[in-house]
Amino acid sequence: MNTLRKFITLIVLFILSTVWFSCKKESAPEIKTLEISVAEVLQEDVKLESEYTGQSFGQSDIQINPRVDGLIESLNFKEGNAVTKGQLLYTIDPLPYQEKVNIAKGDLAESQARLAKSKSDFEMIEPLAKINAVSQRELIAAKSTYNASIARIEASKATLENAKIELGYCRIIAPISGLIGISKVRVGDYVQPGSSTVLNTISDIGNVRVRFTMSEQEFLRIFREIKKDNSSLKGSGELVSLLLSDGSVYPQAGKISFADRQIDPTTGAVTFEASFPNPDRLIRPGQYVKILLVTDIRKNALIIPQRAVIEMQGISQVYVLDKDNKVQMKIIQIGPSYKDGYIVTDGLTAEDKIALGGTSLLKSGSVITPKITEWIPGKAQQ
Repeated sequence: MNTLRKFITLIVLFILSTVWFSCKKESAPEIKTLEISVAEVLQEDVKLESEYTGQSFGQSDIQINPRVDGLIESLNFKEGNAVTKGQLLYTIDPLPYQEKVNIAKGDLAESQARLAKSKSDFEMIEPLAKINAVSQRELIAAKSTYNASIARIEASKATLENAKIELGYCRIIAPISGLIGISKVRVGDYVQPGSSTVLNTISDIGNVRVRFTMSEQEFLRIFREIKKDNSSLKGSGELVSLLLSDGSVYPQAGKISFADRQIDPTTGAVTFEASFPNPDRLIRPGQYVKILLVTDIRKNALIIPQRAVIEMQGISQVYVLDKDNKVQMKIIQIGPSYKDGYIVTDGLTAEDKIALGGTSLLKSGSVITPKITEWIPGKAQQ
């Protein structure tokens, strides 16, 4: 009986050990090579852009100021809409100025009557003086009165003309075509002439101006580079791009209009102005935007993605793929950034392929399965 039990126990142990070994053998993981994205080193001419903060203005920004005092009688436009040159904008109560015109007309009529009388008297006395029927004193007095009447006529005409001009100032018209803003006054407000009283502003935004500042050191560097006979910046530095507040690039390219005559002694910067077409009226005066200006051009530059670079203690390194699909760590020298890449100044060639990494399993000497990825600076990978 004992012998049978021992035999059965041995059989059970044999079966369990067989199952355990077979399970252990099936669960062993299969070793696979890493699949890593690989990009080729790009070689192309690169235009490096510097970024500056600027503020936009209309092509013309005209303030509307009253030229006579009085009560605002009407507003004849819709705020925020386009107005045309010569369009009536505001009216100021014209009654006091109409009264001045009426008084000036009366004075002119009185002066004309005096002129007619003095002329008649002079024409009557002049022949009598020739035959000594009246004295020379009377002749001179009549002539003086006549001349004074003529002068009074001219003064009355000038007074009437001035009164008519002031009356015309009661109708405020648009000096240019453009976009009008929110009115600073309402019907019934009292206004006075002067630069301190601004009724509104009209901006011509068919084109816009953007002013930005550049440091004196940057200005000197660019100026000296452009002055070189073989400078690659000649002509290309005039074109500028505009970056809007939402990060999008404005579709219209601009040009530098001018630079200020002096460097601001308080900031050490020089002010530039660039002009941009604005056909859709997307840019409004007062916007803060970013100017992208080409300040350097690198010929046949080598470019790699920034995410391929590993930085340790100030040393830049990349994994370079050889013909046997083995990666080796290589030290490189990087220059300025270009979009989402770096310009490499030393350590790579245009024929090299580099691993984009993204995993801690990648080591120098690892054999990988390369996944060739097309990389274009500034464009996200699909």
